Amino acid sequence: LRHPSRDTGQVSLLGELSEPVDVLLWVFIYRDRHPTTKGTSRFISGLSQTLGREVDRFPQKTCACSERDGHFTGGQSMSSGSSTDYLLAVEDLTVSFDGFKAVDSLTFYVDADELRVIIGPNGAGKTTVLDLISGKTAASEGSIKFNNQELLGKREHAIVRAGVGRKFQTPSIYEDLTVLENLEISFPWGRTVWGSLTFNRTPEISDKIHKVAEEIYLSDKLDEKAELLSHGQKQWLEIGMLLVQEPELMLLDEPVAGMSVKEREATAKLLKKVAKGRSIIIIEHDMEFVESIANRVTVLHMGKILAEGNMAEIKANETVKHVYLGD
Repeated sequence: LRHPSRDTGQVSLLGELSEPVDVLLWVFIYRDRHPTTKGTSRFISGLSQTLGREVDRFPQKTCACSERDGHFTGGQSMSSGSSTDYLLAVEDLTVSFDGFKAVDSLTFYVDADELRVIIGPNGAGKTTVLDLISGKTAASEGSIKFNNQELLGKREHAIVRAGVGRKFQTPSIYEDLTVLENLEISFPWGRTVWGSLTFNRTPEISDKIHKVAEEIYLSDKLDEKAELLSHGQKQWLEIGMLLVQEPELMLLDEPVAGMSVKEREATAKLLKKVAKGRSIIIIEHDMEFVESIANRVTVLHMGKILAEGNMAEIKANETVKHVYLGD
């Protein structure tokens, strides 16, 4: 739903409506801010009729698309992929930027309860892979199946709701809020506009938040503003914000970057603990940290898999030594 022009009061419905209540709340805000705009009553009347129809009538993305200024541009059709017992199945995944293949026919699989680490030199395509899984970047071709559900073509919020959580390298937290409020605002019940308006801190929610706070070593910081936390504690808080959502798959981009040795050791312990009951894909450069946590390591180079196996196998691989480890 695009914001109306202040001059004409025109609006346009783009793509799909996520939830009717989102649109209704937008109408109330719009009407309050533009009480004398001509055509508002006609717009509200027409919208009420639209909302009476099924949301499924709005077009869904069924192929690789990218969004430019609120509009979608088409891409090549996706491979249907194969049915799989893996939690995550990435098959023949490719993405090109102006002819350069950042990810080139990539195929790999992640089991349930697996802690997978992706390593490789700068520019290998590591972060791009996470961008593709989370829906931030549109693929040129291939398939990404999560619980046998195709993710390519889905919006980022739909992928989150499917059970995939993403943490970026730089902590994305609300620094003006307390640790408690950061965890609370991430609770699934508050994801929608209606959920936010009706959200209550029930005993169940409080228990969940306190449990997560203890897991991420911040139980004594709940009433402290997030901006006062150390860099490592901010990283832990964002991990906690994911844990509150209970994703089946967590994507973490360099979670120990900038941490002290003690913080890295604590983070390794934390991730091994939370990996029980979910899968985690981590991008990391700290080889000592990788060795302490990984079940399996994937080495990327120029958008392709260079090697894959346990850390002992990776360290013994002569090609990996030459390209990445520098031995």
